[in-house]
Amino acid sequence: MLLRALTLATLSLLGAEAQTKPQGKLQDAPPRLVVLLVVDGLPMRQVQSLRPQFGTDGLRRFYDQGTVFTQAHYAHAHTVTAAGHATLATGAYPQRHGVVGNEWLNRASGASVYNTEDRAHRYLDNAATPPDAGTSPKNLLLPTFGDQLRQQQPQAKVIGISGKDRGAILPAGHRGTAYLYRSETGRITSSSYYMAQLPAWVHAFNAKFNADRFWQQRWSPLLPAVAYAQSTPDDQAWMGSAGFGKALPATLGAGHEAPGPRFYTDVLTSPFGDELLLDFARAAIRHEGLGQDEVPDVLSISLSSHDYINHTFGPDSRLSNDHLLQLDRLLARFFQDLDREVGSGRYVLALASDHGFLDSPEARVQKGLPGGRVPLPAALSALNRHLEDEFAVKRLVHGLSAGTLLFDVQALQKLDAAAVQRSAARFLTQLEGMGGSYTEAELESSQPPRADQPHLQALRLSYFRERSGQLGLYPAEGWLYGSRLTGSTHGSPWAYDQELPLLFWGPSWIGQAVSTQRVQAVDLAPTLLRLLQAPPLPQAQGQVLPLPAPQRKQRPKTPPRAQAR
Repeated sequence: MLLRALTLATLSLLGAEAQTKPQGKLQDAPPRLVVLLVVDGLPMRQVQSLRPQFGTDGLRRFYDQGTVFTQAHYAHAHTVTAAGHATLATGAYPQRHGVVGNEWLNRASGASVYNTEDRAHRYLDNAATPPDAGTSPKNLLLPTFGDQLRQQQPQAKVIGISGKDRGAILPAGHRGTAYLYRSETGRITSSSYYMAQLPAWVHAFNAKFNADRFWQQRWSPLLPAVAYAQSTPDDQAWMGSAGFGKALPATLGAGHEAPGPRFYTDVLTSPFGDELLLDFARAAIRHEGLGQDEVPDVLSISLSSHDYINHTFGPDSRLSNDHLLQLDRLLARFFQDLDREVGSGRYVLALASDHGFLDSPEARVQKGLPGGRVPLPAALSALNRHLEDEFAVKRLVHGLSAGTLLFDVQALQKLDAAAVQRSAARFLTQLEGMGGSYTEAELESSQPPRADQPHLQALRLSYFRERSGQLGLYPAEGWLYGSRLTGSTHGSPWAYDQELPLLFWGPSWIGQAVSTQRVQAVDLAPTLLRLLQAPPLPQAQGQVLPLPAPQRKQRPKTPPRAQAR
């Protein structure tokens, strides 16, 4: 609580960043529902390359009827799911909202901390709750755009849904409600932070529409083989393997006697994971009455499957590209249901991703591009031996903490800390695949980066002293570090990890445009608040995006039914 209070006090002194009004005049009333879709791990280059294969609605709706920003980026270095979702929701970077990674190391003890863990709360419906389970937004130090809306209008509903706890909890913020998929059970639950027990409609959904319905379902390619000519073929040696293998067509549950945790995880590693979450979103809209009265609501849906697929097979794979085409068709049906349920002139869609993705290093090498894998655990062991030889202290480095190295704080107090960090930096940067590193003094300095300090500003935006280590580092372009020898990942300050789609649709408020203006992920929250006609977030580091006005003012279509709150 003290850390939170100090952080908020500091931000109030910093004041709000300048914000600009969008071009054109908004409709007099705000949208009745804002739907934020976060496609986990979707790089914009993949959207652009597959655009000719999209259907007549879905993602094409944004291009034909909405506004598409083709040059949207994150500016922080440690580009991972939790940091990305928190950045989208707060309009601020990790240096302010404090969610520096999916997990980080406690500075004093070196113990791991999960981004949404809160041991004061548990999962509902008798679901097992591990000590580090994601159950609340306690570690998110700033309010979200949904929190801001509810502060102004307490009757507004803010709901977050995801295949991952962090994908639901962080966008839902402190005042919303989060629902998340449990791969142990194939069902959707929430936590005691939000409610004492699940609503009846959630129990009914889990009883009828849980993941078991996808048992023995077949994932077949959507298009003929020639349509995937630019994709990496299936079944490569460097690809990981799901329970259904690493080639299409594939049958979920093949080789298993009955549904279980492996099968429930495989559901998320397929288009069926998106189908389940979108079905739950439909149920939430209907049973919670979202968008059915004059008070604006927010529905955040973080679709996790693309990230699981990219980690396992690589974003360059046919499986990844087919998945995006399958998702495109699922979104088309979902949007059409929104048109009927809420009314096409009454809601706004925004689509983004929480980070980009590195193509599989081996696939890059085949194309003549740099790439490889740094065996980081072995590198850190070698680093500790090097530091022991130089400073006569064992295990000076605790480990990797959200893209930084955490040293033993007590040991550093007895040494020249700057000398230790410089020695570690020299050792690491001579390893193949390591791009560079910066000391704690460089991360905390307010001096503008020099021309010979690439990515320093990005590392500063990811740095939060109480949750970061003392040495920031990043891999060389095309390289990833970790212990896995298959699949791919993200988490670097290189462009392929920072890029994201940023798409908007809402014919009563937003016109049609494809913009090449460079914009940032932190611009999303200020823009949505402007559309909602709610006060800006004082801590936001983004600006309101210049969305074009619609060509003609549309009368909101009344939905076929309305529910009282």
